[in-house]
Amino acid sequence: MSELIITTPERVRPRRLRRTPALRDLVAETGIAAAQLVMPHFVLPTGKAEVPIPSMPGIAQVGIETLVGRVESDLALGIRAVLLFGQPHDGGKTPDGAAAAAANGAVQSAVRRLKETFGDSLVVMTDVCLCAYTDHGHCGVLRDGEVANDPSLLPLVDAALSHAEAGADVLAPSDMMDGRVAAIRDALDETGHDNVIVMSYAVKYASAYYGPFRDAADSTPGMGDRKSYQMDCRNVREAIREADLDAGEGADLVMVKPALPNLDVIRAVRETSDLPLAAYNVSGEYSAVKAAAANGWLDEPGVVRENLLAIRRAGADLIISYHARDALAGGWL
Repeated sequence: MSELIITTPERVRPRRLRRTPALRDLVAETGIAAAQLVMPHFVLPTGKAEVPIPSMPGIAQVGIETLVGRVESDLALGIRAVLLFGQPHDGGKTPDGAAAAAANGAVQSAVRRLKETFGDSLVVMTDVCLCAYTDHGHCGVLRDGEVANDPSLLPLVDAALSHAEAGADVLAPSDMMDGRVAAIRDALDETGHDNVIVMSYAVKYASAYYGPFRDAADSTPGMGDRKSYQMDCRNVREAIREADLDAGEGADLVMVKPALPNLDVIRAVRETSDLPLAAYNVSGEYSAVKAAAANGWLDEPGVVRENLLAIRRAGADLIISYHARDALAGGWL
C-alpha cells in the first residue's frame, strides 16, 4: 500500500503545539494550583491518635494534636484549606444528634486549635451534619421512621453556630434538608457571625461512591437509605434548581458531590451560577484508584492527574480531594 498523502494544508498542524513538554505547558488550557485544593480530615475527640481507615489507604482518623502536625506538613506543600469531619465522644450518639453542637466536640476543639496555631494562613472548613452523631445514622431527626425536614433544622443550626463560635471560616451544610442554608445564614447574621462563609453541598447525590466515607465517619444509616433527601443521580435540571435555591438563601459557595460521575452537572451548574463552585472528589473515587494502583492495574499519578484536571476542566473552582496531599507531594500535577 502506498503512503497516504495528507491533503490538509501544510500550515494547519495542531501537533506542532504538542511537540515538547514546554510547548504543551505553554498552551495548556487547564491547570490546578495548590491553593485550589482542600484536604479532608476525620477528627477524633482526643489529643494524639492515628487510626488507619482500611477502605481508604493512606487516610486515617486523627486526634487533634496529630491533625495539627498533618496540617503543618500540608501547608508546606501549599494546601491552605481543610474540611473537618468529627466523631462524638463515647456514648455521644443520640436520636437528635445533639453532640454535633457540643462546644468541646472534636470539630469545635480542632477548629480552635488550628486557628490558634495557623491563624488566617489556613482556611478551616467544617462539615455541618448530624449523621455521625445520631444513633440511627441519618442526617436529620426521625419522625415516625422518616427523616423530618423542618425539625432537623434547629440541631443543624446549633451545630453550625458552635463551629462558627469556635472560629471556623467556612461552614459546609451537607444534610440536604430544604431551607437549611437560609436557617444557618440567618442564625449566623443574628449572632454576629456575618463574616462566616456558607459553602452549601447544594448538589449532593445519593451515591454508591460514599461507602468508604461511611466507614471513616461511622455514619452508615441503621435503617433505610438517604434517597428521600439526597438527590437522584438521574437528574441534572434539579441540580441547577438546588444550586439556585441555595444561592438565593445566602450560600457563598456551592458544591457538587460526587465529582467524577457528575462532570456534566459541574458544567451545568458552572454555566448557570456565578458563585464559586466546589467539587468533592469523594472517598469511593479515591479508594477505587488506590485499589487499582495497588494491584498494578493503573498508574496512580497519571490517573489522579487526569481526574483532578477533568474536574477543573468541567468548571470547578476548588476541589476537595483525599488525593490532594499525594498529588502535591508527588509532583503529579
